[in-house]
Amino acid sequence: MTDKDISPQDVSPTRRNLLKGLAGSTALPFIGAFAALQAQQAMAANGATALVDSPYGPIAPVNDLTTGLPLLQLPAGFTYKSFGWRGDLMTDGKACPGGHDGMGVVLSRKVGRSTELVLIRNHEIGGSAPSNFLNAIGVYDSGAVSATSGNRFGGGTTNLLFRDGNWVSMTPSLGGTQTNCAGGITPWGTWLTCEEVGSDAVSASGKKHGYVFEVHSDPARTTGQPIVGMGRFAHEAAAVDPATCIVYQTEDSSGKSGFYRYIPDITTGAPGTLAMGGVLQMAKVKGINNVNLATMPVDAKYELEWVNIANPDANRGDAVGLSGVRITNAAGPFVQGWVQGAARMNRGEGIWYAQGKVYVMDTAGGPVQRGTIWELDLATQVLKCIYASPSPLVGNMGDNLTVSPRNAILICEDASTAATDSFGFGQRLMGLTGLGDAYIFAKNNIVLTAAQLQGAGKLASLAGDQRGNEFAGACFDPTGRYLFVNIQTPGVTFAITGPWAKGPL
Repeated sequence: MTDKDISPQDVSPTRRNLLKGLAGSTALPFIGAFAALQAQQAMAANGATALVDSPYGPIAPVNDLTTGLPLLQLPAGFTYKSFGWRGDLMTDGKACPGGHDGMGVVLSRKVGRSTELVLIRNHEIGGSAPSNFLNAIGVYDSGAVSATSGNRFGGGTTNLLFRDGNWVSMTPSLGGTQTNCAGGITPWGTWLTCEEVGSDAVSASGKKHGYVFEVHSDPARTTGQPIVGMGRFAHEAAAVDPATCIVYQTEDSSGKSGFYRYIPDITTGAPGTLAMGGVLQMAKVKGINNVNLATMPVDAKYELEWVNIANPDANRGDAVGLSGVRITNAAGPFVQGWVQGAARMNRGEGIWYAQGKVYVMDTAGGPVQRGTIWELDLATQVLKCIYASPSPLVGNMGDNLTVSPRNAILICEDASTAATDSFGFGQRLMGLTGLGDAYIFAKNNIVLTAAQLQGAGKLASLAGDQRGNEFAGACFDPTGRYLFVNIQTPGVTFAITGPWAKGPL
């Protein structure tokens, strides 16, 4: 689909000007910024330019302070340090695996005069990789993938230590899992890592996959046991409401992705409480059955209600919704929600909590299937579309997203074909202004030879043009000084810092 296929939105000039004026206020609160974002993206859908010059200025290649290699394009004044490359040694002496994906800062602490941060990073690896994580304390499934394969489930997590602006160590924390895609931080300082398993995977030992696991900041306290009550489906990400401990979850299953929440029985907010039981629910638009949210434009707004999922561990199946629409080969929880009239997204991906709201990315939603962002007000349960990309140049299938401590959204792109813009070819980190315009904050610039990599002490096998590989796991430290982010392949983590006050991030 091209720009000419976009249907005009019915947004009056009076309403546009009013919201644009509100967005221009320097004292604009967070909710006002996103009300303005709605109006601006509605204008983008009508043909107005939505890609603007970055408030941080143009980007250009910047050398990594760790390796000396030009791995990223960034605005002037920004610097970064890479760490935890695929092939680097972990604290157990094994080589770090690749597939760097979702990530979060779970702990900030003072140690003497130093400030230490603990991050937990996912590795989106299925069953065909070496079992790098079986030295982890928390190992779920150490068996073979199948009776005919000697491969083991290679997914898991690493805990990263960052002290006073410098990387210190990485330690395996969870092993024996499959395709750990994204996840989410909890208010009590742990990480929820999600298996993105689209089928009912069962290992040779009989263990099922497709679950959420809780990972502790101290690897020795990670149990490696799934939270079965949170459902078995192609999990993408999770966001926790700190007021209620309810966990909101996305599903990445094309055309049959539910939007879920898990209401825990125990709401004291401590490690292990989610595993003590709860109720899984799927979102339904109040008064309308089986709404397809993937097709909705900017300004679409719905009040949600929630239907109970009686068996979160159910197998896949087919279902006919109350609307009469039949869905085939869907996850067991989705099937149970669909027959009760629940709604669906196209591909639910990133989700983040901020100030009483959660922000949800449908990576293939919107008029041209290049991504939408939904805002759910947790107090009113009103869901509204605040962003929709009108073209790949403006937004190219955002995946993970984060909200900075200054309340601005940053999007990690993951399109099958990366965008080519004024800064060349490559996947991007896209920011959103208070007016809802998109701007380019960074680009993947990894094009390396074997000699360059060997000179930096990295695997020569990682050589080549990696600019088409996705950003993932973007997150800020609590002070907003550092942005941490991964490039999934070749597998590398960055700590970026610079003059954040020049823009909204």
